[in-house]
Amino acid sequence: MYKLLIGLKSYLKWQPIQTDNAIFRLHNSFTTVLLLTCSLIITATQFVGQPISCIVSGIPTHVVNTFCWIHSTFTMPDAFKRQVGREVAHPGVANDFNDEDAKKYYTYYQWVCFVLFFQAIACYTPKFLWDKFEGGLMRMIVMGLNITICTREEKEAKRDALLDYLTKHVKRHKLYAIRYWACEALCFINIVIQMYLMNRFFDGEFMSYGTRVMQLSDVPQEQRIDPMVYIFPRVTKCIFHKYGASGSLQKHDSLCILPLNIVNEKTYVFIWFWYMIMLVMLIGLMIFRACIIFMPKFRPRLLNARNRMVPMEICRSLSRKLDIGDWWLIYMLGRNLDPAIYKDVMSEFAKQVEPSKHDRTK
Repeated sequence: MYKLLIGLKSYLKWQPIQTDNAIFRLHNSFTTVLLLTCSLIITATQFVGQPISCIVSGIPTHVVNTFCWIHSTFTMPDAFKRQVGREVAHPGVANDFNDEDAKKYYTYYQWVCFVLFFQAIACYTPKFLWDKFEGGLMRMIVMGLNITICTREEKEAKRDALLDYLTKHVKRHKLYAIRYWACEALCFINIVIQMYLMNRFFDGEFMSYGTRVMQLSDVPQEQRIDPMVYIFPRVTKCIFHKYGASGSLQKHDSLCILPLNIVNEKTYVFIWFWYMIMLVMLIGLMIFRACIIFMPKFRPRLLNARNRMVPMEICRSLSRKLDIGDWWLIYMLGRNLDPAIYKDVMSEFAKQVEPSKHDRTK
């Protein structure tokens, strides 16, 4: 298991050239690694250990274990409200009296490891698309100017090349910015859709899962109904039918223990809280991006906040003369260039995009 998990560390390495923001990386890198790790742990528990163990008489145990794992088990939801040890033997386990409508079947625990894997793929998709769209543009124009260890002549040559690129490609980066913001919006859409699908996957129990776990401590002990046990029961029932020696139908009622659900319940408590945190951060990010797009007066302050060495007058001049795509490119350059070099580049660039006196009199 250690060898499996250690292979995921490459996804969390610090990137010398950054083309996105922290929330984008949390969604794409950290959440992907988190879900893959959970999937690996549950897979190991499910296929290496013993995910189900049933108690039954008159039939080989391994036969019942296999049957109940494949065909699902059930509980009696009304039995969760009864007192354990007096009215029922275990939460959710009681006589069904052949009432099929009173049973709650559990089939999703067989698919949890696969669902987590596909959730991880969905979380990584925005990063995959952005890497394809970005195409290494930022790395190309930075040319190592994020590292100050170089000769003066080399530094000046690279700075002049960067200025030349910015000057010749004015108003050509709008699609660059739109694609990145579209990938950020895709992160938000992905979280919302995944939460909706998880809620459907768990029969409408996921949305309130974390809230009920938090409220559990405020409920008196005798009135508690553990939501984790309700969604991921540790003890369930299973009915196995077979023919007797004379051909008559025999019914075998078995009690099944599901050790795998101990892992599932803790996994999804953490996922619930993490997805709620991601949802709040992504909503804030969408609002922030809307302010950048629809409030141009907001841009100079952001540019100045990126590097305090750049005077506010230059930030206002650049924000006024450049369109949203070019502004976003120089804003991201501030994250990747050495601060002193960034100040010089922005000062020179502001002079070159400023119209001459002859142009103003026309």
